[in-house]
Amino acid sequence: MALRTIREIGDEVLNKTCKEVTEMTERTKTLIEDMFETMYDADGVGLAAPQVGILKRLVVIDVGDGPLVLINPRIVATDGEQTGQEGCLSVPGKCGDVTRPNYVKVMALNEEMEPVEIEGTELLARAICHELDHLDGHLFVEKVIGDLRTVQDEEDGE
Repeated sequence: MALRTIREIGDEVLNKTCKEVTEMTERTKTLIEDMFETMYDADGVGLAAPQVGILKRLVVIDVGDGPLVLINPRIVATDGEQTGQEGCLSVPGKCGDVTRPNYVKVMALNEEMEPVEIEGTELLARAICHELDHLDGHLFVEKVIGDLRTVQDEEDGE
């Protein structure tokens, strides 16, 4: 496993739409392992392949309930609404308030390329929506309500 470089806002790869994964290869397995290692090292809860420069429809998420791999994910149901603070490993040091569904159901493939259905609420729902936006070339900053803030200001209570 290896740490990958996280692409930051302004990098063109973050504005592109990703291609579907059609088979599980050794390179894709390595990518998944590297993405988890990179996400954990950066204290993130999710990471999408384009954030490490790979235009594949693949995300990894771990909000504290164990690791999830979502290949070719698509949201099939949402419900409710939540507004809360989001940040992004590709937008270091910044955060902002974003409204997302409070519940999502996603269909995807797992590491064995088997169909899975994942349901999530609150933080997991937020993480799924946030990471899937990356697959279509969107960053959370496009959805921020009000101003983008620096994380340090938030920690200082300003």
